[in-house]
Amino acid sequence: MPTVGIVGVGLIGRAWSNVFSRAGWDVRVYDADQKTREGAPELIKASLHDLVRHGLVQDADGAAARVSVANSLEEAVSGVDLVQESGPERVEAKIEIYKALDAAAAPETILASSSSAIVASRFTEHLAHRERCLIAHPVNPPHVVPIVELCGAPWTSPEVVARARGIYDSVGQVAVEVKKEVDGFILNRMQAVLLSEAFRLVGEGYCSADDLDKTIQHGLGLRWSFMGPLETIELNAPGGIRDYCDRFAKTMHGLSAAEVTEDIWSKENIDRIMESWGRQPSPEEIAEKSRWRDNRLAALVAHKRQAPAFDDK
Repeated sequence: MPTVGIVGVGLIGRAWSNVFSRAGWDVRVYDADQKTREGAPELIKASLHDLVRHGLVQDADGAAARVSVANSLEEAVSGVDLVQESGPERVEAKIEIYKALDAAAAPETILASSSSAIVASRFTEHLAHRERCLIAHPVNPPHVVPIVELCGAPWTSPEVVARARGIYDSVGQVAVEVKKEVDGFILNRMQAVLLSEAFRLVGEGYCSADDLDKTIQHGLGLRWSFMGPLETIELNAPGGIRDYCDRFAKTMHGLSAAEVTEDIWSKENIDRIMESWGRQPSPEEIAEKSRWRDNRLAALVAHKRQAPAFDDK
């Protein structure tokens, strides 16, 4: 039975535990905070049961039974096939965690970080077994959003990247490779550009915050839920992508030429965004809505699994 060590069991670590346990892996969870690690199994079990209604989990209790709590980092990673680290998003913290992981895990164990923006070279350079380290960046929440971005450091073994890709694909995720290091990887860099333009358009009064969200929710987001931006433009001109560029490159360049400046993310502009948004939910309300979001995403994932891809027709 393959085993994964989950180091850090906040929202992301618990979601990873869901992914691996429902795929038949044994899961050992560890967090430096005792209350967090002891409370994790019940939260993971609840998230597994949430997916039963969508057909994404067949045996929630069986999957939950494969999750165990380790009382030390060393216990969590001893003899496992993969370590999924989901600790603090700070370079200094990751340097210390990876020193401990490199010392405790067997040399053949893959060490993968859920880091959302920090490249692996910033915290693995001086490790004895640095060639087995890479980024495996998920999207929140990874138990219902399957993409995972794999990005090695310059010294990461290609065999490790290939083995990691096989693992994530085998547990139901969709692995993509970032071929060279770039801060934020692919998804967050694209998200940053979209958010900056959203903040510009709302902050400068071109539309309300609600209407901005509707534009994505009922427009671009519908297409993007089953095809990417390149495939989208391929279908927006009779001759495909090159034809689209011949027709619209000058227009698209003009629309995107404005520089993203620091004032877009200034306190003053954020205040304008919040005034247009018009609400400030409590942490409890955010948690409740997050669970609603997870269920809607699960329903969408279930639909996508049932609907044939174009190539399958």
